[in-house]
Amino acid sequence: MTSVEDCRRAIDRVSERIMEVDEADRRKHIVDRTVSVTVSDLDTVFDMRLTRDGLRDVSSRAASAPAERAQVRITSTADDLVALAEDRLDFAKAMLSGRVKLEASFSDLMRMRKLL
Repeated sequence: MTSVEDCRRAIDRVSERIMEVDEADRRKHIVDRTVSVTVSDLDTVFDMRLTRDGLRDVSSRAASAPAERAQVRITSTADDLVALAEDRLDFAKAMLSGRVKLEASFSDLMRMRKLL
């Protein structure tokens, strides 16, 4: 079973992958945003900021704990989060199949689409 620690490492991997994107592309497509990743099967939410320097200020909390609504919200299972981070699961296919849910403004979706 995938743990909260495995999910945290997956988020760190995603942050590292963001940093592998050319700096000019990051500057063009990434705008500071608050992000929450709800891991439905672990009843855990990871809150963080998406910046040009990757994912920052990552913290976790119980899904029932109150928090401000993030600008970008992602929901998945722990196994799917890890698979996405390890490139074993395609984000677009996961969204279309309902395995991953993404809630964001239209402009944020368009920006992120170019990075994914």
